Amino acid sequence: MTFTMIIELLIVLAALYVGSRYGSLALGAISGIGLAILVFGFGLKPGTPPTDVIYIIIAAVTCAGTLQASGGMDWMIQIAEKMLRKHPEHITFLGPLVTFFLTVLVGTGHVVYTVMPIICDIALKKNIRPERPCAVASIASQVGITCSPIAAAVVAFVTISNANGYMVTIPQVLMVTIPACLCGLMCAALASYRRGKDLDKDPEFLRRKADPEQYAYMYGNSATTLDKVITREAKASVFVFLGALLVIVAFAFCQMIHTADGKTIAQAIELPKMNICIQIIMLVAAACNIMFCKASPKKAVAGAVWQSGMVAVVAIYGIAWLADTYFSNYLEQMEQMLGNIVANYPWAIAFVFFIVSVLINSQGAVVVAMLPLAYHLGIAGPVLLGVLPSVYGYFFIPNYPSDIATVNFDRSGTTRIGKYLLNHSFMLPGLICVSVSSIVGYLITNVFFPGYFAGFLQ
Repeated sequence: MTFTMIIELLIVLAALYVGSRYGSLALGAISGIGLAILVFGFGLKPGTPPTDVIYIIIAAVTCAGTLQASGGMDWMIQIAEKMLRKHPEHITFLGPLVTFFLTVLVGTGHVVYTVMPIICDIALKKNIRPERPCAVASIASQVGITCSPIAAAVVAFVTISNANGYMVTIPQVLMVTIPACLCGLMCAALASYRRGKDLDKDPEFLRRKADPEQYAYMYGNSATTLDKVITREAKASVFVFLGALLVIVAFAFCQMIHTADGKTIAQAIELPKMNICIQIIMLVAAACNIMFCKASPKKAVAGAVWQSGMVAVVAIYGIAWLADTYFSNYLEQMEQMLGNIVANYPWAIAFVFFIVSVLINSQGAVVVAMLPLAYHLGIAGPVLLGVLPSVYGYFFIPNYPSDIATVNFDRSGTTRIGKYLLNHSFMLPGLICVSVSSIVGYLITNVFFPGYFAGFLQ
């Protein structure tokens, strides 16, 4: 590795670090500064922006935004809350499952802002230490991203893999990530079941409880969505959204199933590429929500789902372009440096994914930025699919909005960011969940069913 390569890599890392400090749009915008220095200052050839992935994210976020604007997401949260309140004693396991599957359905972890106060309220009223379900539920809301058919990370993995000769489909990805991440999630919940002191033995909590003002703050209000009126149009928007997801999955299966002449069904009926199909279906569903389900376009673009999704677009745009510019100019050098390592320990790419995620706070951006390099290094597609859950590492430094919001939602004060930054409530469940999920995913694709996940069209 030459001195110039090291300097340029430091510029890339500096841009990512500074962008993560400012957060939000800054992550993508400040990456542009690093890109400008590499291109105009060091004369590197500009990489290629990930336009296909960006278009899909825009379409999916637009659809999810109209779902929120129509009130459909409120109905989904109500259904989840009824289940949680029916079994409050199991909140440490059910809370994470709810946030996980909401993320799977909607494609973004930011739905946690609505359900997290409910999880905390149920735990506190049941005298369960809220840190136990809340920390795992926050982790679950992000782990679910690699299990959603419309999430940027999944779509990017399929698109980039297909471009590199690994013809995996969305259903195949979900057949690995969903069971793998559920295993990791349940292990994290089990580890959190008795984590920390019980509330009646926690001196800090008892001190707060003894203060009348603090007691009123903790127990005076009940967070709930059950009092919201759900309209017929809101319920219809949920069925429109779920119908769109089913159509996408059905089209994906058409990419997998072969006819008698050896072609896939998609080839036989001349379906467009999957990325095009997803965009068309999501836009149609968004239009139906606007025209028939009273989803206000202004309300949709003002909602948390649409705004967070568009922030992700900018982040992926800047980060992926910056990373592709650096790595595409030094592919041969990277292959020489890392060739022996990935040949003997291909699963070690999981550590690279995890470390990069700690820096850039976006699973989709990690996939778009690092997956092409992984394929160029010769790592097999099933290996990369197996360790896909490792692209979630931004719980390590607790500066992500969902983690910060969870700390604020916990009125008991048991979910916290520690004095030394890294000794926070999310560290243990995060490490357990990602580690177990990656190991289980690797076993599924490379030990138990290696032939199946080798790709249908190879």
